[in-house]
Amino acid sequence: MSQCIHILPEELCNKIAAGEVVERPASVVKELVENSLDAQADEIRIEIEQGGRKLIRVHDDGQGMSRDDAFLCLERHATSKIRNDADMFALDTLGFRGEALPSIASVSRFTLRTCLKGETVGTEIQVEGGIVRQAQDAGFPVGTQVEVRNLFFNTPARRKFLRREETEIGHIADIVTKQALAHPQVRFLLKHNGRVLVDARREKGLVDRTGLLLGRTLAEELLPLEMSSGDGLHCRGLIAPATTTRSTTGAIYTYINGRYVRDKVVQHAVLEGYRGLLMRGRYPVVVLFLEMDPGEVDVNVHPTKHEVRFRQQRQVHDFISNAIREQLRKDYRPEHQPNTSSEGGRESVLPVQDGSLEQNRKPAPPEVMSSQADVNARPTDQRNTAEHVQEPLQPFGSQVAQPGKVPAVSSLQEGPESFFSTESATKDTENRFFRNLRYIGQYQGTYLLAEYGQELVLVDQHAAHERVTFERLKRQYFKGRVEAQRLMFPVVVELDFQAASALETVLVDLERLGFELEAFGGRSYNLKAIPQLLGEGAPEKLLQDVAAEVLRYGDSAQIEEQMENVLAGMACHSSVRAHQILTETEVLALFEALDQIDFNAHCPHGRPVVKRFSLYEVERMFRRT
Repeated sequence: MSQCIHILPEELCNKIAAGEVVERPASVVKELVENSLDAQADEIRIEIEQGGRKLIRVHDDGQGMSRDDAFLCLERHATSKIRNDADMFALDTLGFRGEALPSIASVSRFTLRTCLKGETVGTEIQVEGGIVRQAQDAGFPVGTQVEVRNLFFNTPARRKFLRREETEIGHIADIVTKQALAHPQVRFLLKHNGRVLVDARREKGLVDRTGLLLGRTLAEELLPLEMSSGDGLHCRGLIAPATTTRSTTGAIYTYINGRYVRDKVVQHAVLEGYRGLLMRGRYPVVVLFLEMDPGEVDVNVHPTKHEVRFRQQRQVHDFISNAIREQLRKDYRPEHQPNTSSEGGRESVLPVQDGSLEQNRKPAPPEVMSSQADVNARPTDQRNTAEHVQEPLQPFGSQVAQPGKVPAVSSLQEGPESFFSTESATKDTENRFFRNLRYIGQYQGTYLLAEYGQELVLVDQHAAHERVTFERLKRQYFKGRVEAQRLMFPVVVELDFQAASALETVLVDLERLGFELEAFGGRSYNLKAIPQLLGEGAPEKLLQDVAAEVLRYGDSAQIEEQMENVLAGMACHSSVRAHQILTETEVLALFEALDQIDFNAHCPHGRPVVKRFSLYEVERMFRRT
């Protein structure tokens, strides 16, 4: 009888394992650098030739290995990091699988040199395609050096998928940058074809290392973040203000217990913290370290350990997003936002004290007042070129939106706890940037000109009023009970089993947001009512998206985001427009209202509200410097 099942040769098993661990030269660098860090190295040198095709050499001054350990580390599943099942859930090292070195050695010409601390003679082992060719004693300093030559020499199918030399060294530099950010106490040196690409000397802390790797100017703009929860979660790092963005998510560096991860839950939480502050297609700069009980996170769900799985996924997601949002709210003031000047311009800025408020509001020069009066005397249809005639801007504290445009809400019941509360901002009397501006006048009936110390400040009146109106609408809508609109004909929402289970976990939250759902047998729900604000679009599609997001991230902000979009549209249509003339009283009322809300440097769509020009920059334009 013929036999169909057979055991694969060890050589082929190693190549299969190498396919999981070694995707490209950067994968080799990652594994070797992680081993060096686990060996408590103070200095790691990486030398690359031809993008890693010809040579990858990683040298460290860590603990090193004995001769026996040097041989054992080349066996599959040989590791010093874990010994039993319990160790898998108490990991405090970067590597632990014991697959990296044998996998790399099976697809390269591999040389290991190492010397254990306290010994006088080291060990050198040469491996070719997974077969040990030579082993001998060698004079070598304490530490380990791994040399990988001719990567994928025996697997040409893999070698032909390597990209250009510039592309591969770019991936390697990215790996080194990520590891260097997490370990400022370690020196990293990266050379390519003899040229130094990264030389990160030992730094005192994260700020200095970030400035070296990501740029000093960027590091000066980043905000420090540190927050803890009562259930063992702690996050720290640096986050960029909403004015500092990138076109991709490549500048988001997230770490779990010191391990870099590219996890979808963590990245979604980071972006959720910035929701409503960034323009579409723009992403923040974040260096975030989350520390938690190793037993609460499983790092063994991905061959390259880039993705993790949390035991309390929703709790971790909300903690990260809340921490970022709170820090942004705390530091988000126009006077803290970077202006458009150079370094010299920043040095010339003089802060304005609260006591100078009345002085700042002194009357405008006669010529400005005269021109303003002339403009105000024109017929209304000439002064206001907006599509619809707008009511004058009301002083702070009055109703901004017109009756009938504000969604019906009830003040009898508190709404869901989320980012929609702005109580902290309205009680903060220290936010006086806009009230400390000395108003000069209007430019093109669109931009408000003012002075702040020695700076010239431009305010987009539509964006400013849109943010004020949006925050008030949001507070009114979500502080009360969200009013539901019953559907004339209930809609049956059909989901798959996973999505139905996920939706069931957030039914209470959905009810507080105005949805009325009841089980309709199996994996279907009967939708009887929806939030009045959303209209009659496609509620079943929204609920399917909510279920998918809960299933993927443990939480969902789809409904709040869609409601925010509607409110932002309402705010846009009920705010003053471009080319609309405002009186000085209305402008000062707008400035005061801006100081009472959160995130007042951007409109709800992410456009800037204010731009600042230093005296240095203005004088440079007129060649006075």
